[in-house]
Amino acid sequence: MNVRQLFRKKPADHVLSATEVLQQGSMHRVLKVRDLTFFGIAAIIGAGSFSSMGQACFSGGPGVIFLFIICAVACGFTALCYAEFASRVPASGSAYTYAYVSFGELFAWIIGWALLMEYSIGNIYVAFSWSGYFTNLIGALGIHLPDWLCCNYKSAHLAWFDHTGTNRMTAWETAPQLGGLRIIFDLPAVLINAFITGLVYIGVKESRNLSNAMVLIKLAIILLVIIVGFFYVDIDNWTPFTPNGFAGIMRGASAVFFAFIGFDAVSTLAEECENPQRDLPRGMINSLIICTLIYIVLSLVLTGMVSYSKLGVDDPLAEVFKLKGVKWMLFTVSIAAVVAMTSVLLVFQMGQPRIWMSMSRDGLLPKRFSKLHPKYKTPGFSTIVTGLVVGVPIFFTDESFVLDFTSIGTLFAFVLVCGGVLMLPEKGEVSKNKEGDSQTSGKGRYRLPHISGKWIVPVAVLVSFLLLFFFVPDYLQNAFDVRSDTAAKKIPLLIFFTICILMAVFTFLKNFSLIPVLGLISCCYLLTGMEASNWRWFFTWLGIGLLIYFFYSFKKSKLSI
Repeated sequence: MNVRQLFRKKPADHVLSATEVLQQGSMHRVLKVRDLTFFGIAAIIGAGSFSSMGQACFSGGPGVIFLFIICAVACGFTALCYAEFASRVPASGSAYTYAYVSFGELFAWIIGWALLMEYSIGNIYVAFSWSGYFTNLIGALGIHLPDWLCCNYKSAHLAWFDHTGTNRMTAWETAPQLGGLRIIFDLPAVLINAFITGLVYIGVKESRNLSNAMVLIKLAIILLVIIVGFFYVDIDNWTPFTPNGFAGIMRGASAVFFAFIGFDAVSTLAEECENPQRDLPRGMINSLIICTLIYIVLSLVLTGMVSYSKLGVDDPLAEVFKLKGVKWMLFTVSIAAVVAMTSVLLVFQMGQPRIWMSMSRDGLLPKRFSKLHPKYKTPGFSTIVTGLVVGVPIFFTDESFVLDFTSIGTLFAFVLVCGGVLMLPEKGEVSKNKEGDSQTSGKGRYRLPHISGKWIVPVAVLVSFLLLFFFVPDYLQNAFDVRSDTAAKKIPLLIFFTICILMAVFTFLKNFSLIPVLGLISCCYLLTGMEASNWRWFFTWLGIGLLIYFFYSFKKSKLSI
């Protein structure tokens, strides 16, 4: 094997020409800017606001808004890089396709494998969260499911073993047995996954109509939550603003970042857009700005209504109104949560099959993954497989593991997207027009402004280190003390410092554009907030993916022909 073959790149014009051929009479181009913006909001506002936000507020207190801002900035820089790629390479595949064009095949495969964690495995967490709110909702209507049909097997067993969690202990004790095995599974989570899979299988137009309706409903209810909650805010609850310091704020990195990862799902819909080069960038950026403002205001209202110490629950929005005795809002919040997380499931379930479709076109997966349904014009087989990848683990995993596992994979993908933009030519378009001639401009086409980072990045990195050295000396000292018992936790931070220095050097030498460099550094910093156990699982997952690549995909790749 020639090592150079691992980094063979797919020319962007080949991606576009292949897409044009495949799209003649194929996927329906029905999506506009509003639809893409709504899809982005649908994916971003969901489990993050109605579930994982509680743990983030519990760890960081009111100061968690700084983490939302950090994540929004990192995602904002990344979104601009996505927009640049979406404009130049308006094809399905998201970061996978972008990496294929900029870094080469091996990195493209790694990204595609990592995105499986974001879309499919991430939906497992959303399905669990959806189930919790749905169970509360029907419970308020007098409909009660057995406890052994409302939780996953792993959580029930752990609760029984540790004698924690009344409902889950009851689930273990009352569950029927088959051959000595207790039958415990989350029935609502299984059913919602089956419903969403069927809807995505039918078509993008039907999915779009339902998504747009759900976005309007949940935005209206979230606005109601903010307005009603504002009258119960006690400013004393904002003191102390950062009760656990900056370290406490960063402990919620995986939870908060999970709330933002949905914007990149929009880029997987490129081949179903009327004008992807104009509309995709606008849809991603619009949705990110709107959702960031909502998250900041919502977190301030939550931590203002009750003490941050009471928000370490799975349903923080419902909990604050329960503590304040506003019972009528409990039902309203449950409806909003069910609608919001249904829309998240829908968008993520649409994204994964289209990535697999792109990988199959390139020969990295079997041909069946790229086969379109003759009637619905959707990647039918890939959609069914995605439903199984989400549905089967629901029976034996739990939500806490999935949350951290998903965030680390997505951040890794974001780092490569930002780095990939630096590999693209600064001037000229890489796409072709219908006549096959190269074109240098297009109506409404987005272009990432080139802001020279030659001096800004090195100076910023140097100033940052000097500020830490003089004003927070313990921070640097502890970070570089690898002899301590917590040395394993400091390795990501040391790698981050190294990356900052290297990026400062290369930006000076290569005159890199400022925005993608800042996006890369921001995402790398968020990775330092991940636990060592998450990294072990991530590299295990990555190892499995590399085995598949070397034993199958590398040989079957169309670039090998």
